Amino acid sequence: MADEGFASHRRDPVKSSVGNAAANRRRQLAVTVGKERREALFRAKRLCRDAIVGSDGEVVEDKEMVIDEGAVALNSRTNEAVEELKAACLYQGKGAVQKKVQALQNLRRILSNSDVPPVEACVEAGAVPILTQCLSFGSPDEQLLEAAWCLTNIAAGKPDQTKSLLPALPLLIAHVGDKCTLAVAEQCTWALGNVAGEGEDMRNILLAQGALPPLARMMLSNKGSTARTAAWALSNLIKGPDPKAANELIRIDGVLGAIVRHLGKADEELATEVAWVAVYLSALSNTAIDMLLKSEVVPILVERLETSNHLQLLIPVLRSLGNLVAGNSQMTYTIVAPEINIAERIILTLAKCLKSELRVLKKEAAWVLSNIGAGSLAHKQLIYSSEAVPLLLQLLSTAPFDIRKEVAYALGNLCVAPADGPGQPKVILEHLISLVHRGCLSGFVNLVRSADVEAAKLGLQFLELVMRGMPNGEGPKLVEKEDGIDAMERFQFHENEDLRNMANGLVDKYFGEDYGLDE
Repeated sequence: MADEGFASHRRDPVKSSVGNAAANRRRQLAVTVGKERREALFRAKRLCRDAIVGSDGEVVEDKEMVIDEGAVALNSRTNEAVEELKAACLYQGKGAVQKKVQALQNLRRILSNSDVPPVEACVEAGAVPILTQCLSFGSPDEQLLEAAWCLTNIAAGKPDQTKSLLPALPLLIAHVGDKCTLAVAEQCTWALGNVAGEGEDMRNILLAQGALPPLARMMLSNKGSTARTAAWALSNLIKGPDPKAANELIRIDGVLGAIVRHLGKADEELATEVAWVAVYLSALSNTAIDMLLKSEVVPILVERLETSNHLQLLIPVLRSLGNLVAGNSQMTYTIVAPEINIAERIILTLAKCLKSELRVLKKEAAWVLSNIGAGSLAHKQLIYSSEAVPLLLQLLSTAPFDIRKEVAYALGNLCVAPADGPGQPKVILEHLISLVHRGCLSGFVNLVRSADVEAAKLGLQFLELVMRGMPNGEGPKLVEKEDGIDAMERFQFHENEDLRNMANGLVDKYFGEDYGLDE
């Protein structure tokens, strides 16, 4: 089925059509983004600390902070707390419920406020089965809340500790349902988000047990913390690489409307989490791309890009826009052509990001521009005539390698006309001549010299454009002047067959034994 596939996250460099080799790149990028998010900007797992939401929905500060102490002493107190909880669960006398709740609170404080939570000691002491028992149906809300919080922080531990929650998952999912108080449902959502953040195996278990629909309903909430927690959990749950969950999520009634509402009106923290949901939906599902493009999401994302200085929001906003314009040509046309003002606003704001001191914004902005530039001739001309081009040219010669590589995609795509059939891409001569005379060629030669295979291939493709496309046979001489021959000859015995054949073929074609005889 069409909606089970993946559009590429970026069209083939310098070429204008989507090739089979690029078919999975946007999906792979989504997985990479998940790893980056976990290790850098965000934590895929999150400890619940310092405060608890009461049964009335209000946040209650917990002032009883645990004092830092040695690991041995802390583990000892953890064992005592778990044994106390076990005893409380067996107690049947007067005040049994309150005794159990107090024991849960004691364990929760240890897991929440310790500098390094003693999750391992807690699991080894047998806490998970007893906490799962405390989630049984009919239990008081306060008990459910405390037990879910304990499990949340256990799930934030190491992989084996997270996997110890397997017996508790059906109950955690059940308590996200309509019959539970919002406070309990939100805490269980947090626990499930931590489990989903562990990796693909745990995500698949949660999906098989039906976690997606109740979490999706939680994101529809008008309460900020509830929708925020649910969006974060959902982004962990659908992040791929399998597109099935993303396709299912976007079809759930109310989800698209909630994404539009929260992106447009919510505070930046909630908008950030919802934007990450949009990132994974647009990375993994063509159905989602189609529905997002038909909604108000694009102008809302553009407005966020124009008005926000919140880095953690800007990154998923840029990723979402980049994914949406990275589909097939019709999708790219849909996003910018009907209202040229939107395209101009996008490019103007991306240019602002290129000026940022933050390298991650420069890289993301260049990536989005490369996707727009791989679209129609009108898209290429819009970028070419904007202030983005001098900024891209400057970055190509001065920026760190990862940014230069993205910039090269953007500039290269401006020089190639959209393909109307197989064969070599047609050169947009005006763009190529201008960019070469403004000094871009040395930047592409430097890419050819890089150890990165993808970057080297991009550089070689641009050199081929220059040698073939520049008028009056000027191209080979310009390449030679920038030491391009030496850069290409380093591939003479290269282990990568494609690069070796490509470079050797270009040297033979343009610098063979007849080169220079006409001078």
